Amino acid sequence: MSAAAEKSVSFRTASAEDVSALADFIQPFVDEGRLLPRTTRELHELLPHGFIADCDGQIVGFAALEIYSLKLAEIRSLAVAREVQGKGVGRELVARCVKLATEEKILEVMAVTSTDEFFLNCGFNFTLPGERKALFIQTLNDPPCS
Repeated sequence: MSAAAEKSVSFRTASAEDVSALADFIQPFVDEGRLLPRTTRELHELLPHGFIADCDGQIVGFAALEIYSLKLAEIRSLAVAREVQGKGVGRELVARCVKLATEEKILEVMAVTSTDEFFLNCGFNFTLPGERKALFIQTLNDPPCS
């Protein structure tokens, strides 16, 4: 077991001082194709609603809530270091994002993910009340409707 997995993880709101370390932290996830690349500007935009998981001054997790409107927000850039995966870090980051959405009176929070099971275990579902579903089209590859 790694040292980070044995030590306690604390959680805090992200700040401007985190941008460089955060960029370094998420880069391996980008390289693996698990996260979209983020510019420094995009990271700064995520910070006001972002949360850091920290272990002895090292970032071991991050997630942000991007608020689109009072109706909709999205959990963005969720990443958890391998050495603390399965320890509740991701679940706590998601819970903090959902709590913020609740405090801001956001109606719905969505997550676009390749790991459905994790978000299902956090209370997310594929449908909303009234059988509403989110549908997507990727405009770079899919032809428009005719």
